[in-house]
Amino acid sequence: MVVFLLVLIVVLALLGAVHWYVWRRLVRDVTTRGSLPRRLGTAAVVVLPLLSFAALSSSRAGAPFVLQQVVAWPGFLWLALLLYVTLALAAGEAVRPLLLRRLDRRARAEAPAAAPVAAPVPVPVPEHAPAAPEEPADATPQSAPTTPAEVSRRLFVSRVVGGAAAAAAVGTVGYGTYGVLRGPKVKRVTVPLAKIPRAAHGYRIAVVSDIHLGPILGRAHTQRIVDTINATQPDLIAVVGDLVDGTVENLGSAAEPLARLRARHGSFFVTGNHEYFSGADAWVDHVRELGLRPLRNERVEVAAGFDLAGVDDIAGESEGQGPDFGRALGDRDRARAAVLLAHQPIVVHDAVRHGVDLQLSGHTHGGQLWPGNYLAELANPTVAGLERYGDTQLYVSRGAGAWGPPVRVGAPSDITLVELASKQA
Repeated sequence: MVVFLLVLIVVLALLGAVHWYVWRRLVRDVTTRGSLPRRLGTAAVVVLPLLSFAALSSSRAGAPFVLQQVVAWPGFLWLALLLYVTLALAAGEAVRPLLLRRLDRRARAEAPAAAPVAAPVPVPVPEHAPAAPEEPADATPQSAPTTPAEVSRRLFVSRVVGGAAAAAAVGTVGYGTYGVLRGPKVKRVTVPLAKIPRAAHGYRIAVVSDIHLGPILGRAHTQRIVDTINATQPDLIAVVGDLVDGTVENLGSAAEPLARLRARHGSFFVTGNHEYFSGADAWVDHVRELGLRPLRNERVEVAAGFDLAGVDDIAGESEGQGPDFGRALGDRDRARAAVLLAHQPIVVHDAVRHGVDLQLSGHTHGGQLWPGNYLAELANPTVAGLERYGDTQLYVSRGAGAWGPPVRVGAPSDITLVELASKQA
């Protein structure tokens, strides 16, 4: 508990410092004291973080879903804007002194030549006048007060740098939001597997993860994903966790288009960590009603000639569930290829020990917001794409939705069509 409080204090202090810095550069330095723009800017820097806190906490606090939707858009978008305006302002610190020096040189060059100074007129001094006090030897002349022209140049530079930073942040977040709301694009990956029979050569698995239905992404987003998957005409569909951020009561209707998924060998589902924040058992029952088959530490034999297994997410361990590789893979015929559905890439080392040929995962979002990919690399063996670990190949999707801000920068959303290739073909 003490550690949690210390971390919370550090995080709040950091957020406070960042907001103060943004207020200073975007409000104080570019407005005049007491003006309406300064008052509005100051109010925004106070209200927006409160909305962000409400957006992050309202779901778990059990707030009405309508209220969650009201605070989600401004609250989550502010988090993305705060990130990129802070990065842009920090970059602007290197430009600011260069612009000031350039303007100062131009002002000196354009200033009129100084008029000649007239010789001082001698003033008679009375015989008995007291001598003027001597100036101390170490005295330095006082610096001249800042001129109105210098103040104007500094204000101009602050407005140029602040305006450019704000425009860059808004443009970046706007484009990243458009990418999420437009829906994921299809990415195609060929994975050769030694144990896949010739008959399974070209077998296509549509992998979709991290849809994150919630207060922002709803039924229309699900329908876009279903239409995109069905257009690829897959043999099998794998939904590898983090389908939702909310309860079945609030989001059950948003997930209903999943009932229209079509694949020759069916659609399968495994839990992600966010299902355990949203009532995992209820969601497992609901997706089963929609026609998806949950794989909860179990496997099935696919007619094409390989085993498909799925494990619960490691977040389920707090509820006495979690992954059980022994149940899912322990007594299988290792002469057959095994494809594992597991939400988090980090379990790949368990997959290697159990002879899995291919693990399909999500969870990372590819970092979602650059430079978040560097943080994601610290916690995950693979952030996105296909990599090999011993005899096991791991493919990690960037996901089809977004958590928190409905924004992606440097990590476009995707649905991956994995095509299995037999080395016997």
